Amino acid sequence: MPESSSSPTGLPRRAQNNRRRPSKARLEEWKTLLDEAADRYERPDFLDADPLGIPHRYSAPEDIATAGFFAATLAWGNRASIIRSCDNLLDRMDRAPAAFVREASDRDLAALDGFVHRTFQSEDAQRFVRCLRSLERDGGLEGAFTAAFKASGGQDGGEAKGLAVPDMGAALHRFKLRFFADEEPGRTVKHVADPAKGSAAKRLCMYLRWMVRSDHRGVDFGLWKDIPTSALRLPLDVHTASVSRALGLLKRKGNDWKAVEEVTEALRWLDAEDPVRYDFALFGMGVNGALAPL
Repeated sequence: MPESSSSPTGLPRRAQNNRRRPSKARLEEWKTLLDEAADRYERPDFLDADPLGIPHRYSAPEDIATAGFFAATLAWGNRASIIRSCDNLLDRMDRAPAAFVREASDRDLAALDGFVHRTFQSEDAQRFVRCLRSLERDGGLEGAFTAAFKASGGQDGGEAKGLAVPDMGAALHRFKLRFFADEEPGRTVKHVADPAKGSAAKRLCMYLRWMVRSDHRGVDFGLWKDIPTSALRLPLDVHTASVSRALGLLKRKGNDWKAVEEVTEALRWLDAEDPVRYDFALFGMGVNGALAPL
């Protein structure tokens, strides 16, 4: 029988990973390589030239979450261009993104007129502000994402030491439904990814890594405590995907949600509690063209 792509509720069904577990020697080889690379690349030195540096300019959790959401949303294209666009957008919000979301009048929203980052335009920025404001009654971004994860339940984490791993594909789908619940999405619908449509949802996965993973290395923030790091998925892009395939972590050819689930499950064999710590290793090795420790 063909595999169904959705559950009876219409939510995306978590992809089944029937992949055979690699040998102990192969797992040790991967872990040695990726542990070293993760330690090498998970450092705050890169933040000034990375979109993650945008929320690091703030200290209040609500500003970090709001600035981070906009930075992650705009994070496609040249990194210098992304940072310029983030600066432009935050300047229009008087460098107080959380207060702008809560308090901006229609006249204030007009300050966003003329903003453009690739296909994300002023209409999209204004709609994002209104959607984010509607999340305030749910506890803001943290409350909305946490509720989406809790509603998606815990699923068997495969061979990840028996952990129950929430279905992140369903959670992101639920988050998108809530995000646009009080606002007609219009053209802006394309700027919030949906695994139900097969998207790898790279920017949402990246944003959640920023908010959820521990801040012990001074890179991610570790602000949201009710979403387990074991539930996070790898932000899959050209760099992380190419290195994952070169190492044998990923077999699937397309960079879609099924590929995200496949490679993240492989990373759970190496670290069940924090599989996306290897995002730093895979991305850093990809950008630097290194498939072995330097």
